[in-house]
Amino acid sequence: MKLLFIGDVVGALGRDMVQEYLPKLKEKHRPHITVINGENAASGRGITEKIYRNFLEWGAQAVTMGNHTWDNRDIFNFIEEAKYLVRPANFPEGAPGEGMKFLKLNQLEIAVINLQARTFMSDLDCPFKKAEELVTMAQKRTPIIFVDFHGEATSEKQAMGWFLDGKVTAVVGTHTHVQTADNRILPAGTAYISDVGMTGPYDGVLGMERGAVLQRFLTSLPVRFEVPKEGRTLLSAILLEIDDKSGEAKKIERILINEDHPFYH
Repeated sequence: MKLLFIGDVVGALGRDMVQEYLPKLKEKHRPHITVINGENAASGRGITEKIYRNFLEWGAQAVTMGNHTWDNRDIFNFIEEAKYLVRPANFPEGAPGEGMKFLKLNQLEIAVINLQARTFMSDLDCPFKKAEELVTMAQKRTPIIFVDFHGEATSEKQAMGWFLDGKVTAVVGTHTHVQTADNRILPAGTAYISDVGMTGPYDGVLGMERGAVLQRFLTSLPVRFEVPKEGRTLLSAILLEIDDKSGEAKKIERILINEDHPFYH
């Protein structure tokens, strides 16, 4: 099995990149499952039902989220019926939606789990305990378990990778929007990368207008961050090759598309 995961889609430019390049990536790499992180897809904060459905129409089988899950209030209108939307599982009890979804592929199933880290972020329920709980549940149905760990600190992401090594197929980091070069297969067969990177504006700062970010750093005054509506773009993703029977990862490959790294068929 091959799994394609597209990192944090930011705003309209990010959505445009998905619409343009997902068909090309599917033609080139032939993934069986495609997962997209969409927590920044609506103007950099949250997601709408229209965007969620667009991702599915464009070829995704699941959409994961993160710390901006609730930022666009439209999500409360559809999350309970969204069969393929996965929000962080360690949100407090009673939060709408689910943190693990099962996808079917012929005779195979894949569990998609979303977790949010706590270092430099909100003090949610322990992601390690929640991961252990959900992985134990998932293993009763399938050995193929994909984890999107949405977090700020590389140390916490690495810790999760080691914590789940040999228990899941992959632990991939999201949230920091810069693709890291530490993709590897851990000793017990789990694929790992600290951050897949973002999909959206190429010339901003983590997807935001760089002028506003510079003003914030120079003055320390409150500034409204907005996603650029035009300009150069990038797409960040990873491609996994998975052993169907054992669920072990055989390969993890970084994908980066921008003006400096053009896409080749």
